[in-house]
Amino acid sequence: MGTKNQSSSSAPATEPKKRRRVGFSKTDPGVEASECIKIYLVSSKEEVDAPDSYCIQPVDLNIFFEEDGKIFGYQGLKITVWLSSISFHAYADITFESTSDGGKGITDLKPALQNIFAENLVERKDDFLQTFSTESDYVQSIVSKGETLQLKAPNGHNSDSVNQLTTDSDVEVIRVVGTTLVGHLYSRLIPLVLLLIDGSNAIDITDPGWEILLIVQKKNEELGGNQLKLLGFAAIYRFYHYPDSLRLRLGQILVLPPYQQKGYGRCLLEVLNNLAIGEDVHDLTVEEPLDSLQHVRTCIDVQRLLVFTPIQEALDSTILRLKQENLSKKTQTCHFGPPPSAIEDVRKSLKINKKQFLQCWEVLIYVGLESVDKYMENYRTIISDRIRADVIGKDSGAAGKRLVEFPTDYDQEMAFVMFKSKNVEASSSIEMDEDQANQEQQLKQLVDERIKQIKSIAQKVSPRGL
Repeated sequence: MGTKNQSSSSAPATEPKKRRRVGFSKTDPGVEASECIKIYLVSSKEEVDAPDSYCIQPVDLNIFFEEDGKIFGYQGLKITVWLSSISFHAYADITFESTSDGGKGITDLKPALQNIFAENLVERKDDFLQTFSTESDYVQSIVSKGETLQLKAPNGHNSDSVNQLTTDSDVEVIRVVGTTLVGHLYSRLIPLVLLLIDGSNAIDITDPGWEILLIVQKKNEELGGNQLKLLGFAAIYRFYHYPDSLRLRLGQILVLPPYQQKGYGRCLLEVLNNLAIGEDVHDLTVEEPLDSLQHVRTCIDVQRLLVFTPIQEALDSTILRLKQENLSKKTQTCHFGPPPSAIEDVRKSLKINKKQFLQCWEVLIYVGLESVDKYMENYRTIISDRIRADVIGKDSGAAGKRLVEFPTDYDQEMAFVMFKSKNVEASSSIEMDEDQANQEQQLKQLVDERIKQIKSIAQKVSPRGL
């Protein structure tokens, strides 16, 4: 025992070799810009850092940052942007706990913020606070160089909301023209456009065809004497229409978030209608309107059309046909659109373009039906036929024929090209068979959505409150 213990104690112990563990650091997942950036619209230096300042909700902040809209390399990142509604300068307060490269680098925040705010971004907070006094008259300086437009329509038919604005408040719409003035003003407003209008792009301020309409309101004396505050704006463009006229196009329109849902956007649209009529342009169009804008626009136009005498006979005739015929037994599509003479009368007098008038015509028919439920099947049929023609084509079974729409620089309305392809008849019929059920389901959804839109508009414009 002793010998064994002695020999074991004197011999060096051999320990097993340990395997070296190889670790991989986790890749930085980043943080979405919308999760760490807050933007506040402020009208005085006292509102900066105030807990109750107005926080705006951008459409999508992530689009201004690369790598799927994420910011990398920061822990505890918080970006607070203060945007002045007086001069439209901005200041960004950036705080974070630490930075480290987690495999995606460290995002350079300054260029990304400059993509939004450009030269309006002020580096020092003290300089930003100074703008509330040094540029307190910025809006006034622009307005003084513009032209005040009449809010009342030439025929005296304004909506109740616009009449209320003109009666109860010192609201004005100012027209700003000239490349230099428009360019300087728009460069201040572009951050709001990019942040708040879905899918927006900056206009070409070097093009003399652009003008800006401002809707402004005088501040209370105790809040700043005769200073003006900007409520919203619209960018409009004039372009040539053959052979000797101009067309007016609304490119962008925005009411600042604190003043939305108060009738100011509608006021801008109605003034724009008055401008188009007063200057006798060919017609007025709107570039890719959002659903909310299209809704307000159609409400305005339907109200104008309800008192437009030249189309009443054609409208009454169309409504009578819809009441008398049984469209479910028709094997061919029936035409319930307005006659060409009505389309032309509306364009000449109200400057409503054909595409918009056809949208309004469907609402006018609905409003004109005294017992809507009684004729709803017929009404749904004409909406379905129109949508089917727009989406699938009036003659979708024609052998190899294709109708392709494309935009043109010479006409805001869509032009088209028709061509006939070779060796497509068999494949087209097979594709139609396979997709028929899916097409019908999609068509039904489109019809349901359209009728829902029509009902919503009719409830607002109909004297019967449908």
